[in-house]
Amino acid sequence: MIQNIFSNTFLRIIDTLGAIAIFLFDAIFATTKVKHLISKILNQVYVIGAQSIFVILLIGLFTGLVLGLQAYYAMSMFEAQGMLGSLISLTLIREMGPVLTAIMVAARAGSAMTAEIGVMRISDQVDALEVMDIHPIGYLVSPRLWAAIISFPLLTAIFNIIGLFGGYLSACVLLGLNTGRYMAGIESSVTLSDVNGCFLKAFVFAILVILICCYQGYFVHNRRDAKGPVAVGNATTSAVVTSCVLILIADYILSSFLL
Repeated sequence: MIQNIFSNTFLRIIDTLGAIAIFLFDAIFATTKVKHLISKILNQVYVIGAQSIFVILLIGLFTGLVLGLQAYYAMSMFEAQGMLGSLISLTLIREMGPVLTAIMVAARAGSAMTAEIGVMRISDQVDALEVMDIHPIGYLVSPRLWAAIISFPLLTAIFNIIGLFGGYLSACVLLGLNTGRYMAGIESSVTLSDVNGCFLKAFVFAILVILICCYQGYFVHNRRDAKGPVAVGNATTSAVVTSCVLILIADYILSSFLL
């Protein structure tokens, strides 16, 4: 009995992974079938990127403030306040910047696109696209995929910059650390490989978030737990939770190769 349960669960996971991989390749290859692709991508850049800037600025600022405060008191125990700039910059650029940016965008934009595509599916609008000879994945998913690939690295860069500024406010303005020591720590510790690794993570997270969120919405009619509007709500919740979990898993895997 237990063996059958594990076997069925494993097969279901493999089946889902295969379906998601096919969904990704279909979204990539369907790009050539989309009319007015540039305008659709720019519209999604606005939805995914521009409309997320405020929350990224807010989270980035307070992340830097808290990180600077906690790191200052931790480093002062060892008389190593001069390393504060290095600690804050490497923590933000290597880990917290891309991870928190991806989680915030998944919560704000990812949930919205899951709900939007899910409502289109249960109201037969996706079927209507097929009747009109419009590739539904190319129309709904491809522009969002390319827009996310553009937006995530830019949002991550904004998060890192405002986070470093928040760390400066906390450590230098509020706690009195010398500004030169803070800036020197950043300059001496951050390398091009750190920045490249940060953008690589942002690129991977963009694909994960868009893939999971669009997949959950597109196949909402196949859910076993509910049908109709309830299924859309469940799919939205599942998309955000799954995206956040996969972001953390992917972050660990990428960090193990980049370090």
